[in-house]
Amino acid sequence: MRVFVTGASGWIGSAVVPELIGAGHQVVGLARSDAAAEKVAASGAEVLIGDVQDIDVLRAGAEQADGVVHLAFRHDIAWTGRFEEAAASDRRAIEVFGEVLSGSDGPLAVASGVAGVRPDGVATERDLPSDEVSPRAASERAVLALAERGVRSMSVRFAPTVHGTGDHGFIARIVDADRSHGAAGYVGEGENRWAAVHRSDAARLVRSGIEHAPGGSVLHAVGEEGIAMRDIANAISRHFALPATAISPEEAGQRFGFLAQFVGLDMAASSVITRELLGWGPTGPTLIEDIGAGAYSNGSQS
Repeated sequence: MRVFVTGASGWIGSAVVPELIGAGHQVVGLARSDAAAEKVAASGAEVLIGDVQDIDVLRAGAEQADGVVHLAFRHDIAWTGRFEEAAASDRRAIEVFGEVLSGSDGPLAVASGVAGVRPDGVATERDLPSDEVSPRAASERAVLALAERGVRSMSVRFAPTVHGTGDHGFIARIVDADRSHGAAGYVGEGENRWAAVHRSDAARLVRSGIEHAPGGSVLHAVGEEGIAMRDIANAISRHFALPATAISPEEAGQRFGFLAQFVGLDMAASSVITRELLGWGPTGPTLIEDIGAGAYSNGSQS
C-alpha cells in the first residue's frame, strides 16, 4: 500500500513511518520544515512539503496514496487556549481525506485520545466522547461516519502518555516540574490513573489498523489500562532521588501549569476490544520501566 502520513516527523509519526516501511508499504510523509523533511527522508519515506493547514497539499498527498494516516494536530495553538480552533482545523483535514478516499475502501486512520472519554471509569472502544469534554469528539464522529461513504475509516485513540526514550510529552514535563520543585508530586491520594502505551506498540497498532481494521472502527492504543499517579510519582522519586509528596490541586496548578488540569484526572482505558479485533498486544517496556531505565533523564529538553 502507498500511505500518506501527516505528522510524519512527530513523536508517534516517526515511529509509524519505519513500521509501515518495514512491513512493505510505501510512505509519503508530510513535512512543514527543512528539519522535518530531513527526518522524514532519513526514515526512508518520500517527502511532501507543506503544512497541515494547507488543504491543497493535504489533497495532493491523499490523491497519490491508497490510504492516509492522519497524526498531525495543531498542538501549538491548542495549548494556548485555542483548542476549538485546532479541532476545527482537524475536521477540515478529515473532510478532505474523506472526499479523496470516498468509494475506494482505502484506510483512513485518524489520531484521537482516550482522555475524557469516560471520566467516571475505564473507557472502552464502545464509549463515545462528549462535545462538552473534548472538542475533538466531533472529529471522531466525522471519521467514523466516512465508513458509510466507502472509506475504511478508524479513530485511533492514544493513551495520554505514549512513552519511550526521547518522549518530550506529558511525563517529561511532569519530570521537569518535579525536579525543579525538588519533589515528585501527586494530587491528593494519587489514586487517579493514567493509561499508557509504549511508542513502538502504538506504531504497530497503527500499522495493523490500516492493514486489517474494518471501516468505522475505534481502536485503543493502550498497553496499560491505568497506572496510579502515585506510582508514577514514586518511580520518578526513585530514579531522581526525590521525595514523593501529596500536593493539593492549588499546588498542582502552581507546579504543573496547564498540565495541572490533567495531572489529577482519572484517565484509565481498556484495549480489550482492539486486541481481540487485531490480535495486537503490547511488547514494549511499561511506563514505570521506562522511567526507571532513564528514558526521562533529560525531561522535556532535547
